[in-house]
Amino acid sequence: MPIEIIQADITTLDVDAIVNAANPGLLGGGGVDGAIHRAAGPGLLAACRALPEAAPGVRCPTGEARITPGFALRARYVIHTAGPVWRDGRHGEARLLASCYQSALRLLRENHGRTIAFPAISCGVYGYPAALAASVAAHTLRDALVGDDIDVTLCCFSEQMALVFQHALNEAAAE
Repeated sequence: MPIEIIQADITTLDVDAIVNAANPGLLGGGGVDGAIHRAAGPGLLAACRALPEAAPGVRCPTGEARITPGFALRARYVIHTAGPVWRDGRHGEARLLASCYQSALRLLRENHGRTIAFPAISCGVYGYPAALAASVAAHTLRDALVGDDIDVTLCCFSEQMALVFQHALNEAAAE
């Protein structure tokens, strides 16, 4: 599996695309979303505002992805995806989270990218339990990358999150 786990600031990575764990409005926020907007500069917010709304105030429905240029980032593109808010695991959260990874990979392929970095989608303020989110990510990526030449980096901000994702990746690889 061409998947690497690192502990780093995703805004510093030199890849074709970084994934932004965004809110559905795509107008910036806290956590990784805010960090990406700050690092990319004001052009990113303008590009997000230019994206059509799918519903009032929603440019990216949960589980989907949108792409913009990377502006001041080293990455050529930012792929924005709106992960699910954790409720209790019985409201389609795993399916929606898997769709975030699948949708981001689809946009990368459509834009002829080969390298992508994902944060821990939905693990911050959206409250998705890290071990469960990591398992969804590892299994979804394992299945989506069969026979593919895409290099995936799972970029974790903390050492603890990197360990959780590494454990999930090891388990998915062993199955």
